[in-house]
Amino acid sequence: MPEHPLQVFDQLDPELRKAVEDLRVLAFGDGVIPKKYKILIAMALDAAHGAGDGVRGLTNQAMQAGATKEEIAETLRVALFISGVGSTYTAGPALSSLF
Repeated sequence: MPEHPLQVFDQLDPELRKAVEDLRVLAFGDGVIPKKYKILIAMALDAAHGAGDGVRGLTNQAMQAGATKEEIAETLRVALFISGVGSTYTAGPALSSLF
């Protein structure tokens, strides 16, 4: 498994790493929106921002949370509509190793 992208902060700035982790827990924790949908939203945002590794990781997390291939594809349609075709070009290679 690849190293977590923020692992360097465990030693460099543990307070920052903890703050980011606390925010992650707040964002993805139990609430009105089910976790699966929160992860799909994050996946779409990563696609829109060109973060292929994030798309791949979040897609895995979404599937573990119960997302179907169809839900993943439909989420990426929204990213395409809002952010343009670049999101599709980011998601394509990220998803090719998963599907």
